[in-house]
Amino acid sequence: MNRDLENSDLEYIKEKLEEKYDKVALSPRGLFPYPVGRDGLKALDYDMDLVNKLDPEITRFFCGVGNPFSLGKIRWGDRVLDIGCGAGVDTLIAALLAGPDGRAVGIEMVESMYERACCNLRLSGLMNVRFFHGSAENLPFKENSFDIIISNGVFNLIMNKEQGLKETIRVLKPGGRFMISDQVQKDIYSFDMEDRVENWAG
Repeated sequence: MNRDLENSDLEYIKEKLEEKYDKVALSPRGLFPYPVGRDGLKALDYDMDLVNKLDPEITRFFCGVGNPFSLGKIRWGDRVLDIGCGAGVDTLIAALLAGPDGRAVGIEMVESMYERACCNLRLSGLMNVRFFHGSAENLPFKENSFDIIISNGVFNLIMNKEQGLKETIRVLKPGGRFMISDQVQKDIYSFDMEDRVENWAG
């Protein structure tokens, strides 16, 4: 949550996240302590038959921390939202699973990553995908819009997690599924606010 963070802290975190992901939008290689690109997809046990349907230029931008698709099936015709879609790799895989009768939508806060997702969409040739530049805390969609919502390594970065979760529930259809892969810090190494802000931003 962000209740005990000052506005200056929030601005600093946002600035540092944008600096990092501006670099990721050029190439994620060497920016994360785990495999990225095709190696990351293999390590996380993605369906490589699906992955192979995407241009290698698209998959080299994958930098997820887990595999949200391992948590349940996406059915033909489903409407899927990817919160914090990054370069859009998961969104495009969701679109392949949902088929032409379904739809996949990605929303991304960092402008350079949103632009990379749009480039990847053009490379994919898929017609059932759309990307939006925006925040999880203020989703530009009507209530009960999606059958499934996925997110991969993003909620740990959201500054107002409570609001992000409220928005997720608002746009998810009754009986829909929220399939999330993320990172959690197990040990609090410092209660100092300055340390917390630096850790968040990093």
